[in-house]
Amino acid sequence: MHKKNISDDRKKYLRKKYIKKISIVITQISILIAFIAIWEISANKGLIDSFIMSQPSKILKTFINLSSNDLLMHIQVTCNETLIGFLLGTGIGIVIAIILWWSDFFSKVSEPYLVVLNSLPKVALGPVIIIWVGAGTSAIITMAIAISLVVTILDILNGFLETDKEKIKMARTFNCTKFQLLTKIIIPANVSNFINSLKINIGLSMVGVITGEFLVSKAGLRIFNKLWKPGI
Repeated sequence: MHKKNISDDRKKYLRKKYIKKISIVITQISILIAFIAIWEISANKGLIDSFIMSQPSKILKTFINLSSNDLLMHIQVTCNETLIGFLLGTGIGIVIAIILWWSDFFSKVSEPYLVVLNSLPKVALGPVIIIWVGAGTSAIITMAIAISLVVTILDILNGFLETDKEKIKMARTFNCTKFQLLTKIIIPANVSNFINSLKINIGLSMVGVITGEFLVSKAGLRIFNKLWKPGI
């Protein structure tokens, strides 16, 4: 009887959690639909200037027209560059963060340099990056990595250093090695931090790719500038 009550409570909890999740998704979709509808109606009624603010129907028409000019191919190029920059920036950032956590000496030495690099405008490095890696896809991916790398290092390293100190002390009392500490406590405790870093990095990588495409590119979303024609 006791087991049945626990099972029923569990089912109620899961059902409540499922309903909440569905409600969130429905609300998100409803907000998006309402925003698009208000935008379209406001443009049709003249409440906003559709020439400046555009409107959903014109955007859809433009997208269809530009699709005949290899727009989808250019979108694919940008997405591929973003994905590569995202994976490399995140992966390299996590590895460097682990190295800095492992060595307190290197962490202290690199701290001011990381702060300076994080505040450095990456766009200004564009010409230098082109000279280093060449004028092509490699320069675009390098720009994406440059924008997301330092942020990843700082976020992940900060999460490592903020891990529950009591758990670390307890592990060390049992002669836990540093590798065991990393794999059994530090990394599992920072899974949510990894996920948050991924959410941030995908946007930063996209910014880096678009910036790189404006500097040097033969294909990608920056091709909009060439395909766009007034009145489309």
